[in-house]
Amino acid sequence: MIDAAPDLNRQIASRIRGLRNAQGLSLEMLAGKSGVSRSMISLVERGETSATAVVLDKVAAGLGVTLASLFEQPAEQGFTGPVARSEDQPEWRDPASGYVRRIVSPPGQSQPMRIVEIYFPPGARVAFENGPHEERVPKQMWVLKGEIEVTLGEECYRLREGDCLAAQGGQPTMFYNPTRHTARYVVVSLFEPVVK
Repeated sequence: MIDAAPDLNRQIASRIRGLRNAQGLSLEMLAGKSGVSRSMISLVERGETSATAVVLDKVAAGLGVTLASLFEQPAEQGFTGPVARSEDQPEWRDPASGYVRRIVSPPGQSQPMRIVEIYFPPGARVAFENGPHEERVPKQMWVLKGEIEVTLGEECYRLREGDCLAAQGGQPTMFYNPTRHTARYVVVSLFEPVVK
């Protein structure tokens, strides 16, 4: 795995700024829609802070896009071949929980799905509010190693190695690793095209 967090943070900053400008939203307007402070959004857009996954999810909801779309690399920004070599797959680390998100799918491909690999540390917990922007985004989570608890709305599922959970967006979702070992799982979700 490679550490592409600085590049991904710049890409996320540019993506948020571009989406906000394309929608004609001021920083204040996006703050009101997302519940994230104007100053935090400004810091993220300038690349002066690495926002947590929860903050990015709220900003994505305010912009009406999925969290995953903030990580998507536009085709014109890089390699667009059909193979994403392991050493070229960028990673992003959540500064709050320490979970690592590795983008497995080749960038710029017109495929209906995206694959992300997650390394979730022992005892880590991340809770997403997930708004209506995610309600039509089905995904499946397949545990490759360890255990993870996934709470979808009111339902809690304890997944062990080899288990796969089919989920629909649009409801609060919490991930928790109740063990003393890192969990590793894959998320496959429908692709939301990058809006220029």
